[in-house]
Amino acid sequence: KRISYHELHRATDGFSRSKLLGNGSYGSVYHGTLSDGITVAVKVFNLELEGAFKSFDVECEVLRNTRHRNLIKIISSCSNDLDFKALVLEFMPNGSLDKWLYSNNHFLDIVQRLNIMIDVASALEYLHHGNETPIVHCDLKPCNVLLDEDMVAHLSDVGIAKLLCNEDSMIQTITMATVGYMAPEYGIDGIVSTKGDVYSFGILLMETVTRKKPTDEMFTGERSLKSWVKESISSTLLNQVVDMNLLSTNGREHSAANNCTLSILQVALECSAESPDERLNTKEIVTKLEKIKTKFLKNTKRVRQRLT
Repeated sequence: KRISYHELHRATDGFSRSKLLGNGSYGSVYHGTLSDGITVAVKVFNLELEGAFKSFDVECEVLRNTRHRNLIKIISSCSNDLDFKALVLEFMPNGSLDKWLYSNNHFLDIVQRLNIMIDVASALEYLHHGNETPIVHCDLKPCNVLLDEDMVAHLSDVGIAKLLCNEDSMIQTITMATVGYMAPEYGIDGIVSTKGDVYSFGILLMETVTRKKPTDEMFTGERSLKSWVKESISSTLLNQVVDMNLLSTNGREHSAANNCTLSILQVALECSAESPDERLNTKEIVTKLEKIKTKFLKNTKRVRQRLT
């Protein structure tokens, strides 16, 4: 059922700054509590922005017709045709992956990071292969990966997603994707396909392991996050690219962590190949990451057994 503007106004204290959770391409997201006590996130679209109406329609269509544990769930919507459109979404109490990667007050270990990446890959697999009409997210980045109370990741912000017709494996469009994460064919020619999401996922995977944004000031000219990772893992410099917090263990546990992060970065490079045809698909990604996680857990369990 739809929720009235007055209900949302009350739930968010008049969309006050104190309730603001963040800003996106087409509007702002507020923390709210409905009259029945349910805590929600309210995404209010700025209808003065070109594309905001379309973004609202796309997000409604995608979220209403998809059901997956790793996608943000739409609770309701609020709209009049003239000056107000909003989505009422489930609230994610642990915020975004971006916050957990870059805040000094938060820390994610290897298994947590792997679990989050498996969650995101599972959401993409569902969008790409779990519906009659494949859906391309088009804007994968850490601030669009939200974490619930159990640290399960939910992919959000499908406002610029593209729905592919059954006969089309790609479409051409003007893109609004984020610099640093978009595939080469996406940024240059506006070609959108599921393989574009795979490229973005590869960059996201690298960022999650290295704790370096693709737009970091160290990446200038020909040097990019991808080239930096590629050069480092093909030499003996792996420790220089991996987030030092992940390799702080000693002895055999350090070795297990080292092998795990190397395997993850190799998957990331397979995802971000220049040619779309050379990239993995999301089913392969989920399988590979699950195997990496299983191997790491077995290795660390053996190490701990030996130590005791």
